[in-house]
Amino acid sequence: MWYKKSIEEITKEFATDVINGLTSEEASVRIKKYGENKLIEKKKKSILKLLLEQVNDVLIYILVAAAVVSAALGEISDAIIIMVVVVLNAVIGLIQESKAEKALDSLKKLSVPKALVKRNGEVIEISSENIVVGDIIILDAGKYVPCDLRLVETGNLKIEESALTGESVPSDKYVEDILEDQDIALGDQKNMAFMSTLATYGRGIGVAVATGMNTEIGKIAKMLDNDEKNLTPLQRKLGQLGKMLGFVVIIICVLMFITSLIQKRDLFEMFLTAISLAVAAIPEGLPAMVTIVLAVGVQRMIGKNAIIRKLPAIETLGSVNIICSDKTGTLTQNKMTVTKFYADNILNNISAVDLKNNIHKELVENMVLCNDATYSESSKTGDPTEIALLEMGVKFNVFKSDENKEHSRVNEIPFDSDRKLMTTLNKYGNKYRIITKGAVDNLIKICENIYLKGEAVPFTEELKSNVLNAANSMSNEALRVLSVAFKVIDSPKIQIDSMESGLTFVGLVGMIDPPRENVKKSIDECKKSGIGVVMITGDHKNTAFAIAKELGIADHESQAILGAEFDKLSEKDIHDRIDNLKVFARVSPEHKVNIVKALKKKGNIVSMTGDGVNDAPSLKTADIGVAMGITGTDVAKGAADMVLTDDNFSTIVEAVKQGRNIYNNIRKSIVFLLSCNIGEIIALFMAIVLGWPTILRPIHLLWVNLITDSLPALALGVDPDDPDIMKEKPRDPRKGLFSGKSGVFLVVNGILIGVLTLAAFYIGTKLYANSLIHAQTMAFVVLSVSQLFYTLSIRHHEKSMFEVGIFSNKYLIGAIVVGIIMQSIVITVPFLSSVFKVFKLTINDWIFVLALSLVPLLVNEIIKLAYRKSVRNIA
Repeated sequence: MWYKKSIEEITKEFATDVINGLTSEEASVRIKKYGENKLIEKKKKSILKLLLEQVNDVLIYILVAAAVVSAALGEISDAIIIMVVVVLNAVIGLIQESKAEKALDSLKKLSVPKALVKRNGEVIEISSENIVVGDIIILDAGKYVPCDLRLVETGNLKIEESALTGESVPSDKYVEDILEDQDIALGDQKNMAFMSTLATYGRGIGVAVATGMNTEIGKIAKMLDNDEKNLTPLQRKLGQLGKMLGFVVIIICVLMFITSLIQKRDLFEMFLTAISLAVAAIPEGLPAMVTIVLAVGVQRMIGKNAIIRKLPAIETLGSVNIICSDKTGTLTQNKMTVTKFYADNILNNISAVDLKNNIHKELVENMVLCNDATYSESSKTGDPTEIALLEMGVKFNVFKSDENKEHSRVNEIPFDSDRKLMTTLNKYGNKYRIITKGAVDNLIKICENIYLKGEAVPFTEELKSNVLNAANSMSNEALRVLSVAFKVIDSPKIQIDSMESGLTFVGLVGMIDPPRENVKKSIDECKKSGIGVVMITGDHKNTAFAIAKELGIADHESQAILGAEFDKLSEKDIHDRIDNLKVFARVSPEHKVNIVKALKKKGNIVSMTGDGVNDAPSLKTADIGVAMGITGTDVAKGAADMVLTDDNFSTIVEAVKQGRNIYNNIRKSIVFLLSCNIGEIIALFMAIVLGWPTILRPIHLLWVNLITDSLPALALGVDPDDPDIMKEKPRDPRKGLFSGKSGVFLVVNGILIGVLTLAAFYIGTKLYANSLIHAQTMAFVVLSVSQLFYTLSIRHHEKSMFEVGIFSNKYLIGAIVVGIIMQSIVITVPFLSSVFKVFKLTINDWIFVLALSLVPLLVNEIIKLAYRKSVRNIA
């Protein structure tokens, strides 16, 4: 911990000289020993490895096996279709994967090409890659810090560290030793400067104590540089489904073959039937359906200001039940804004400023004039607190650019961290005005009067107490407080030492980085949807809690904890307290990762939102990382799964809504596909058990899968959004795809479709005793058309198809119509009917099979009606 060591200890440890720096020879030795000052890039995966990762899935293995068997059986077209699905799925995944994992490249771009160092007693400019530990580095305003430094000299140095620490304002730096026994957060290490942060004010000199991957930025790079993959809930469930289907396929083949042996059937015919049924049991359209539905969801989200970098991310959002958000730039505007003021013995909101009140006018004018920042519509430069004061002046139309010339600065005493004051001497008409701005406790010591009710009155202890109480009140709301005073003189010729004395106190302003618009509303919506919001920030505890309380994230201070305090908690304490902790303040990147891991350990699906370099590791660790597109660093965007193009927290809520709808649509499609496959298995297997002739030929099964596993499943996947989706609580990630009603729905409808297919065949054999083909054709039609009609009832587990809207999904209606037409063509066109070995049905046959095919739809609608009535009666 370099910040704990004195300058003497540092220079001795690194064998360096603050005055002369290292020699060129010593620098050459050290760069060979420690390596260049740059971030090491991990070896990129080859296209072949990425492609193999895409097909490394149980379901894909089964599909490939199914394609091989189909080809062996002469079903070349079916084998081609299956392989096209596999290749399409792999290519889409490969494209997405090749665009990802650019976080380390972005970190490398943060490195600085040139730096000022002392070598051989001279100040020279070198490439930052050639810096070694022990080098003496010189910092000026506007320069990036090239490595981690222990500061040995500062002159009003301020460094912008928000991307690394989460601080909303530049950090004041000094060289004094920090006498802390405990480890402290990066933001509190005031005698340190860190690689890739920006010096915004003053100057400094420091000893290089860490370079390259050993810097704080390098530690973040190491956390990002891993091959660990977070599988989404859907990916995990599809993996489980693939294993289950593989097991089922083997069992089906074995059972059917054994049954055939017992019944002494034609073994070759039964072998073909068993294999065909096994192929039919695998929904080969499933991987492509999931990929296409997610891709459509990605396109929808682009129109809603969210760019999805990885396809499964949008589905993951739908199951999120915890959103961890950075404060600075995410929940807040990352812009200091004056919100309160104290003048004329009254504390009020800034909107109450009245320039007709002379004291109010003096407060605003003096804050604008005693200021080193610059402001225009096209650019703003300077310290964020001073920019906030200029913006206050613009808001009240005080001192336009032409008027500023009339109040030109004649002299000044710059701000320094010991006095905590800044003084300017400005021309003011025929006279001159001395204006002093700074910390209230320092300023009131040099004031003789206070401006009250339009005149200067003696600044009594009671009046000073009123001012301090007002300042404390602002501080308790986590506001940054500045005070201002002035005096008027006749001539600019005045001793510097006497400028800061005999002043008249005017008032105070309080500023803060305020919440973004609509964030509170979005957080309320999250709560109503069962989604918890947690703030994780590098900012101070009181500032973080104040914002969290205003936004409705936290209610009590016990819900806020420092990163250092979190470090001390045991695993049991973390497990017991994590659900109640809503604000984590003064945290490091490591803390953020550990917090996300602790939340995930309790079974939560966690989203992490952020914009800084310090957020990148936790963005990658979370189930889904969300980066800000406007204010976010390239590093954060590279580590994230989703990027918000409007930097609006509210967009996340819309993404959650889309994710929930997409997951529901995918689940509907999967339940539909498996219900149909269960129906096919039951129909064929029960026919064999009952000793019936083969009710369906292998080509019939493959054809049914072709017209049901494709268009209808895809149409369900793009079903219109459910407007009531956000009224539901998040899914329990531990529950399977078929938990609750879905599992019952799947099995019941599978049995129903199978029984109806058997019924059609049985009745066909009774009506046409001498024509097995006629009965098989009736079973063939019922199996396919019942599945098509069944799609209308599966769209919602409670609402009727009329409430949902029969024609609200035009793609589904089209898929049903196309499926029925294709089925009728196969039966009526002579060439095809001979290929499929089917019989041309009569009008009566068609009426009968269509009536049977409507049964699943009618049964489901009746069940839903009964359920809604029972719910209303209970209510």
